[in-house]
Amino acid sequence: MAVESYEIFAGGDELPEGCLANALSLTSPKDACRLSLVASTFRSAAESDAVWERFLPPDYGDIISRSIDGPDSLAVGSKKELYLHLCDHPILIDGGTKSFSLEKWSGKKCYMLAARSLKIVWADTPRYWRWISLPESRFSEVAELLDVCWFDLSGKINTNMLSPDTRYGAYLVFTTKSRTYGFGNQPAESSVGITGHERETQTVYLDPQGGRRHRYQVVPRRLGIFTHHMAHILRHEVDTPYEPEGRYPKQRSDGWLEIELGEFFVKRGQEAELEMSLTELKGGNWKSGLIVEGIDIRPKEGK
Repeated sequence: MAVESYEIFAGGDELPEGCLANALSLTSPKDACRLSLVASTFRSAAESDAVWERFLPPDYGDIISRSIDGPDSLAVGSKKELYLHLCDHPILIDGGTKSFSLEKWSGKKCYMLAARSLKIVWADTPRYWRWISLPESRFSEVAELLDVCWFDLSGKINTNMLSPDTRYGAYLVFTTKSRTYGFGNQPAESSVGITGHERETQTVYLDPQGGRRHRYQVVPRRLGIFTHHMAHILRHEVDTPYEPEGRYPKQRSDGWLEIELGEFFVKRGQEAELEMSLTELKGGNWKSGLIVEGIDIRPKEGK
């Protein structure tokens, strides 16, 4: 886009700044920043509120008004500064049950649903879960798994809150304690889709090393020359790491782990309830040590 944009604006020095600003507002935040390096006229136009007002979501005022710190907490100098602030500093909204931010290069909306806004089976039973505060969390509370065999959580968001014509990914954001058990070899199932409709499930491993194990085969102790040779081959083949199909956690820049639950394309004008779920109900083993911050919903790269 940047090359084409440069060709389109090659005669920019001959155009009024207002015309340039209007044209820049029809590109993207990424292209506007690149074009501002072309000439001083572009730079001035690319800094204007008219450009960055277009890059902000149409309902940004309503979203900011729901901030738990009040709308005045975001009284920044320009629309560009507001845009960049929302990219780098998620704000807590709706009583602290969600956070809101922007994807820097596209301006598309990102939300995280706090653990308190999720439906977690047994979450209000102190024997199984407890609510704690962690300084590294953006939310006032996170959910710590103490001991359950029935692991079931889900979250919902209306698609009209998201950016249209965008493919979103949903990610469970969590961490683990030093003593975590029950997730090692047993995969969980995740799904993302419209509530009430059939959804495709994905296999996920909540333990970063889950499913990555060695396979061993019993080899006879009394070995002839041929058997000894075959045993050496067998040991080499079976003592290799085995990684079954499925998704695994990844480290985030904020120190938490995340695992993708699925993705969904939001159509323009669509208004429906999007549901994300994660369950492990088949193994029957007890599980402990997971700390859930929430579910992150953000545009997928390049989509």
